[in-house]
Amino acid sequence: MQAWRVHENGEPGEVMQRDDVDRPEPGAGQVLLKVRATGLNFPDALLCRGQYQVRPPLPFTPGVEICGETEDGRRVIATPTLPYGGLAEYAVADAASLLPAPEALDDAEAAALHIAYQTGWFGLHRRAALKEGETLLVHAAAGGVGSAAVQLGKAAGATVIGVVGGADKAAVARELGCDTVVDRHAEDVVSAVKEATGGRGADVIYDPVGGAAYQQSAKLVAFEGRIVVVGFASGTIPSPALNHALVKNYSILGLHWGLYNLKDPAAVPRCHETLTELAAKGLIKPYVSERVPFDAAADAVQRLSEGVTTGRLVVLPAGRPDGSPDGLTEGARA
Repeated sequence: MQAWRVHENGEPGEVMQRDDVDRPEPGAGQVLLKVRATGLNFPDALLCRGQYQVRPPLPFTPGVEICGETEDGRRVIATPTLPYGGLAEYAVADAASLLPAPEALDDAEAAALHIAYQTGWFGLHRRAALKEGETLLVHAAAGGVGSAAVQLGKAAGATVIGVVGGADKAAVARELGCDTVVDRHAEDVVSAVKEATGGRGADVIYDPVGGAAYQQSAKLVAFEGRIVVVGFASGTIPSPALNHALVKNYSILGLHWGLYNLKDPAAVPRCHETLTELAAKGLIKPYVSERVPFDAAADAVQRLSEGVTTGRLVVLPAGRPDGSPDGLTEGARA
């Protein structure tokens, strides 16, 4: 089969190599899945660089999120078990972790649902207890993680402010449903958000960026507000001033979604049921900005790592031009 593999750590565009390899052999409690679509995530770039918290043995195949097909033809969502990741024709996953792909989503959309929307749901609801009528600020609102938080915030009845970098990303954030969009390249974020909220700030701030974005969050969080720390895409890990949290009465909440798989695994399928219901109602739908052909996967991971993409990039196997369940476009099915 064909698989993208990393033989040495470095930049994705330089170290990802397309190889002919044997199909992986699943171990005890694992299953072999035919890959229908692979959602790209920032951890894929970190894996290539050797900077992720998990460091699989070389060579390995990136791709931590897929829509796959079981031997009996079921369409499922899975997080492949490294080193046999999703950027291949076949991947390996733990049988107990498989989740049914929502019927409302095609393969590409289903491949982009799991990690970002689970992270968003746990961050906004379980950690921050977002309430209807509150104001939610989302950093990097047009990105893969941020776009999921925007949709989940709107589904919860919140007023959503999206912070983005550039006019193109601002347009995407508006399309996603943000009530207010702030372009950090053209506006002062703190002033713009204070103006939009009448000086009050945001009740919940969702931050997958870190660095300067967190410093802005500390200035913009409302009384008894909650800052949810999701990641550090900027590459800079901030050091919060706890005295500031004390005098302003706000909470700093960390979210490592993967930990729920170990500490409260039953919560993950329950969340998936909720996300499936929201997708069926049309309240959430992964914004797949690019359906990437298999031979362009390395370039796609590189571009994702550089922060120049919007929404979700999904890699499709050869012969699957659109990521729909049967490989046909809507027009062809009609």
